[in-house]
Amino acid sequence: MICKVGLIWDAPLMFTRLVEDCGASCELVTPYMLASPFWRGRFVSLIVPTGFGNPAYSNLLPALRASPRRIRRFVENGGNLLVFGAGDDRSDAYDWLPFRVAYRHTYGPRSVSFREESRYASIIAGYDAAAVECDGSFPEHDATTVATSQDGDPLMIERQVGEGVILVTSIHEYPSREFLRMFSCDRRETLF
Repeated sequence: MICKVGLIWDAPLMFTRLVEDCGASCELVTPYMLASPFWRGRFVSLIVPTGFGNPAYSNLLPALRASPRRIRRFVENGGNLLVFGAGDDRSDAYDWLPFRVAYRHTYGPRSVSFREESRYASIIAGYDAAAVECDGSFPEHDATTVATSQDGDPLMIERQVGEGVILVTSIHEYPSREFLRMFSCDRRETLF
C-alpha cells in the first residue's frame, strides 16, 4: 500500500504534520510547482486546504486556474483530490475544477449529516456532528451531495472523474486520521 499526499499551498503548513502522523508521506506543492509544465510529482491524493481562494491567505487560485488540465488528468488516471472551502465570498473560486461548483462563504458551526452509504463520513470522526465548523456551502454544483447542514445546504460534494474522485467540502476542521488514512493510501500513485 502506498500512502503519499501532495499538499497544495504557498508555504509549509501544520497540516503536513497531521498527514505524516497518519502514516503518509506529504510533499508541499507550491503554486510555482503546480503551474509549471516541467514539474512532475506522483501522489495518491492531492489536498487543497481552506482559504485557497482568499488573497489574504494564499496566492494559490491563479496557479490552480493555470492547471485545470493537469488536475483533471491526475484525477482521471486514479488520483484523489480533496478541496476545502475557498474562504472568500466568490462564487467562481472553483472554476478550475472539471465540473460546475458555486460557493457561498458563510462561517459558523453547523450540524452535519452524511448520506448513510457515504464512505467519506469519517472526515469528521471524533468531532461533534451537531456543531462542526464550516465556512460555506455549495448552492449549485454538478456533483453528488455527500453531506448537508441542518438547513439542507450542501457541505460536501463528490464527483467521480475517470478512475479518481474529487471531494469538495466546506468543513473547516482538519480531517480525521481515519479519513486521511483511507483517502491517502492506495495500491498505486498517479502522475501529476
